[in-house]
Amino acid sequence: MALADIIPQAAGWLPKWQLVVAVMAVFNTVQNFMTLKFTRRVYSIAPQTVTALQARTFAIWTLTSAAIRLYAAYNIDNKVIYDLALLSYLFAFVHFGSEVLIFRTASLKGAAISPVIVSTVSMVWMISQYDYYVRS
Repeated sequence: MALADIIPQAAGWLPKWQLVVAVMAVFNTVQNFMTLKFTRRVYSIAPQTVTALQARTFAIWTLTSAAIRLYAAYNIDNKVIYDLALLSYLFAFVHFGSEVLIFRTASLKGAAISPVIVSTVSMVWMISQYDYYVRS
């Protein structure tokens, strides 16, 4: 099997982006099961609040998001899957945004900036391309 065979075949870059984000999330899931080091960097203002249980829970949440986004990569024209992927970015944005602005456990000067950027870019991109991919 060639690399080109696993790349989503739908037009545009959004399906490929969904695949990249999903694969990155799988790696993030694995690291959350293996160590607290990187998760504590995300919640850099209160790293002591990151426990092994919280990291494993975060890992499963991340894996669930990865599965949704992986399905979206290959089924980008499916309204239900598209909507679920869009919601997964909204949930990530709200989570990390609230940790920065409300709970003050994370800082945009730290590792939390990456998921904020990915979720924001992905939401804006998906909203702007909704009618192109989802033809009701």
